[in-house]
Amino acid sequence: MKALSINASTGTVEELEITMEANTVYTFFNSILIDELATINKHQINTDANALANKKPAYFVGEQLLVGDALIVGKEEFTDLDASISVEELSSLVKTDIPEFYTKTLDLLSQTDINLYRTFTLEKGEESMTLNTEWVLYAFNMADENTQGYFLEHLKKVVDAKESAEEYMHKMASLAINASQGQN
Repeated sequence: MKALSINASTGTVEELEITMEANTVYTFFNSILIDELATINKHQINTDANALANKKPAYFVGEQLLVGDALIVGKEEFTDLDASISVEELSSLVKTDIPEFYTKTLDLLSQTDINLYRTFTLEKGEESMTLNTEWVLYAFNMADENTQGYFLEHLKKVVDAKESAEEYMHKMASLAINASQGQN
């Protein structure tokens, strides 16, 4: 089966020939904790869920923040397929220039057990939104410098006090949603 891998340290994309078995992805990362993302149409991006804690390099595939190496396979519903995106197409989507806000935030979050992609539900009146920590980082990366400073200062306090980083992200998601709705 044709698969693609992204080397987090270099940002390079490589084509691989793999035999997809029950443990292929786990063997690739030498880990049983895998994040599965559907960022690329008809593909699944697999990353090591321990990459953040292990302070692996971060990068973007399009707008999707990834941490650590990635393995990409084709996916249609529940069926694994050959990756149909080319090395060149995927390479054009990989951006290794990470804004300082992300770098500082990921460094702090690496000291916690948070997962960037685990979803949570935010209730706002009658509305219900499913978000994750990666979305919170995206939202605050667009904020002004003072807001980013506030976010980082309070995140550091949460980390130093060994409080719940997930609860902090829920609170920050709520603030981001309120701020965006206040601007409309």
